[in-house]
Amino acid sequence: MSRIAVIPGDGIGIEVTREAVGALTAALDRSGAPRVIDEFPWGAEHYLKTGETLPPAALEKLRGYDAILLGALGDPRVPDMRHAADILFGIRFGLDLYVNLRPVRLLDDRICPLKGRTTRDVDFVMLRENTEGLYAGIGGQFRKGTADEVAIQEDINTRRGVERICRHAFALARARGRRKVLMSDKSNALRFAGDLWQRTFHEVAREFPDLEASHLYVDALAMQMVRDPSQFDVVVTNNMFGDILTDLGAALQGGLGMAASGNIHPGRVSMFEPVHGSAPKHAGRNVANPMGAILSAALLLEHIGRAEEARLIESAVIDCLRERRTTRDLGGDLGTREVGEEIRQRIERAPAG
Repeated sequence: MSRIAVIPGDGIGIEVTREAVGALTAALDRSGAPRVIDEFPWGAEHYLKTGETLPPAALEKLRGYDAILLGALGDPRVPDMRHAADILFGIRFGLDLYVNLRPVRLLDDRICPLKGRTTRDVDFVMLRENTEGLYAGIGGQFRKGTADEVAIQEDINTRRGVERICRHAFALARARGRRKVLMSDKSNALRFAGDLWQRTFHEVAREFPDLEASHLYVDALAMQMVRDPSQFDVVVTNNMFGDILTDLGAALQGGLGMAASGNIHPGRVSMFEPVHGSAPKHAGRNVANPMGAILSAALLLEHIGRAEEARLIESAVIDCLRERRTTRDLGGDLGTREVGEEIRQRIERAPAG
């Protein structure tokens, strides 16, 4: 029995998550796999009505599920976005989801922005440390609003945190038949954190002598991702650099609307989400691309051991891309709901086995 929690989010998050749940359900129906899918209302609307962001018992409740599907969060009615931070970071940090998994995989040659590049060239995985770094929330402001204001944001890197994300990168590379693991930092300028990452990465690399370990500074990596993405297999980096580089990776695969992600703690409940925002100005217009959310549902299924169902979803997405049965950002003329329906129909019609 697969138990899946769904948090639809805000704005277009609600719309694309609906289509993702539809695709996920269709794939599980094909295999006859039993499941429980429970939806939780946590988001801007719930916060504005109740003053509650993430309920006190939420994390304990979520631990009872195999995985979580999350929609984008953010609503202009909550200017400080407190609810979004409390929900997203509350779950990431509260469940210790230390691996941010971002597949950078081009599914159709037509949508790559790089001249002459094909699906063979854009196919790697980026792993971002997800619970430390500048996003740990350590710091503060002094004399705010004055000419003497000071703002301090601490970059927290622990041996334990760096070691476990590096080890996961090597283990994932080996499990998926990849040959190379590259670590990226800015150790030529950020000496102390860089020293910890450099030493730890190379120590872990010695446990995987069958894999090639290498390093690039983050600015050089950004350049090389555009120049020749085919050279990469698995890339691992810290929280902030990973946030930036993975959005560049999303552009290589057709834009943020195509990018899926996982927030993972191996062996525990993990959370999956598209990486685009809630885009309030587009909400309710049936124009948002749901493919990133749908591919996030496929990642979720793969993570909980339903690889065949994940394959059904991905194949349906690829078919829609090739036939231009997509939203306008990808050259089609369909709406959010229509793309979701196209994908569901292809899942339902897919040959058995």
